[in-house]
Amino acid sequence: MAALNSLFDYFSPILDLEELEKDLVTTRRPDLKAKIIDDLTSVYTYTNIQRAKLLLKDQRDFLKRKPNPDLELNFHLNSAFIENQFYNYPLAEHHLKKAMVIIEEMGDLKKQTEIYIDYAGICINLEKFEDTLYFLEKAEKHLEAYPDPILSGRIIARKGSINLYYGEYDEYTKAIELLLKAEQEINNASQNLTLKDYYFLTLVHSGLGHIYTRLNDLEKSIKNYNRVLEICEITGMKTRLSYHYVNIGKCYIGMDEIDNAEKSFRQAIQIKDMISNESKASAYGNLGYCHYLKDDFDEALKMYERAEHIYKTKVERNAKNFSVIEVWKAKLFMAKNERALAEKHFISAYEFAQIAKDYQQLSEIAMSIAQLYYKNGDYKNAYEYQVFYSQVKERDNENILNKRALELEVKYEAEKRAQEAKMLRLQATSLQLKALRAQMNPHFMYNALNSIQNYITSKEVKDAAKYLAKFAKLMRQSLDYSDLEIISLEKEKEFLEDYLFINQKLRFRDKLRYKITMADEIEEDIIGVPTMIVQPYVENAIEHGLRTKDGGLVQVDFKLKDDYTILCTVQDNGIGRKRAKEIKEKEKTYLNHRSKGTSITEDRLRLLHNSRFVEKVFVFTSDVTNGTEEVKGTKVEILIPIKEIPLKQS
Repeated sequence: MAALNSLFDYFSPILDLEELEKDLVTTRRPDLKAKIIDDLTSVYTYTNIQRAKLLLKDQRDFLKRKPNPDLELNFHLNSAFIENQFYNYPLAEHHLKKAMVIIEEMGDLKKQTEIYIDYAGICINLEKFEDTLYFLEKAEKHLEAYPDPILSGRIIARKGSINLYYGEYDEYTKAIELLLKAEQEINNASQNLTLKDYYFLTLVHSGLGHIYTRLNDLEKSIKNYNRVLEICEITGMKTRLSYHYVNIGKCYIGMDEIDNAEKSFRQAIQIKDMISNESKASAYGNLGYCHYLKDDFDEALKMYERAEHIYKTKVERNAKNFSVIEVWKAKLFMAKNERALAEKHFISAYEFAQIAKDYQQLSEIAMSIAQLYYKNGDYKNAYEYQVFYSQVKERDNENILNKRALELEVKYEAEKRAQEAKMLRLQATSLQLKALRAQMNPHFMYNALNSIQNYITSKEVKDAAKYLAKFAKLMRQSLDYSDLEIISLEKEKEFLEDYLFINQKLRFRDKLRYKITMADEIEEDIIGVPTMIVQPYVENAIEHGLRTKDGGLVQVDFKLKDDYTILCTVQDNGIGRKRAKEIKEKEKTYLNHRSKGTSITEDRLRLLHNSRFVEKVFVFTSDVTNGTEEVKGTKVEILIPIKEIPLKQS
């Protein structure tokens, strides 16, 4: 309880709701009023949906007049949460899509990760399980660069929810494991928890309650539902309290503790919240069932009628609930030996089950009707409903098989994606090691060291020390970077400058020139790129194009192709590809090293771009002709994926 008790210690200094409400009334500045609304809805979305909806309407009107990306983002996130609470999943999805567009423009990766997790939750509710897995993978990828235990816990909670959907014992076991792990991740986080974090904890314990109910471990189920109530009471999140009390009441019915069940259902009815109506209807219906079990038929009918009155506001969505209540009524009249009324309500229950397309319910009702007719001696109708039972039961079994097939497909896709990710990581590691081995041409290192030795023997100690330090730095960078998958573009540029400087001074004795340029819009200190991805092409330009030529020039240019890709151009004024190939044929051993190095780099690029198509090209090589037939050099264009720099490097 220590973590829960700290909640208001965290919020109270920041948000005094009464003061903010007063400020909202007295403030005349529209921008300040919009900010106050934003602060209020950040709490009311979880604690007072009625008030939040009114404020969001005002916020929408303000944003129409004066767009503000930060406020608009929060507007869509809060609206999505509320629509989800009202079961308006498509509208919630609409708001989250809007939020994703805004956040991708902002570039806030933590918030982007959070939205991906939220969107995955909507996809679960819409039963779009492939999309769920896709967005959870995107979220996990971001967390590799920016670890966050709370967001990690939320991802694990979503995965637990997917397993909960499958409905098999093994999957329930896995779901329990994931949900408990999610709770641990969130509770063990060093930062203060927000209302949204506590909301995820309610999802965890509600999910556990649901699983234990399915496993008929009702005591554990009640324990977890009570934990949800505890969190909701302390944090003020009362939106789904009625729903949780109903779940507890159902567990008590299963344990034959009817008095406790009645108490829970009455508590559900007492909750005052605009989205609790359907939960209250369920509470009334179940309360009626409790009276039925006590043979208090008149009171049971009153409760059933109250439930139906609430359900009538949305008949289509509540067809299954109507069917259940009609079955209960039918059984009640059966107990009173009023078979005509029992028949009437069974038929009505059957019709509602057809609307709901609930074939399991239909089959059970058909069997009940058949038995009723049989007892009345109406063998013809008894036979017809027995036939209906067989047909509907077959359809129900078919649906179960189809659902199971879909579940297996989703599981297969999830496992396949996980295996693919694992294989890609292994391949990337292997290629990185190969790239290191192929990175530095041994002839380059021999020539550099030989030149330094010449400075030493010529007693040019100052130059020898300077170049030896430069060479040592380059070797150290090469080794250090081999352990990293991503470095900043700034470090990649520095590495290239050191490499070209040594070539210029030690190997070509100032007969080589080089130039590295960076487009103004590139923030090289915060943009991440794959380690040592450009150097093989620079070395290729030197070895193939410039080794046999005086006055060589290497130009390296970086610019943004789009938000996700950098276009790097490596151009030389060398002998061209045709002449280089002829030389290569004569010096196979010497130049084979470079061919292998660029080949490995291209394989790395395919993996780093997450390309599933081996034939997709990320490196383009062409001759430089300047409008004439004569070859003036070679140009290599490299599409480099922009990556996030891990926190430990920053």
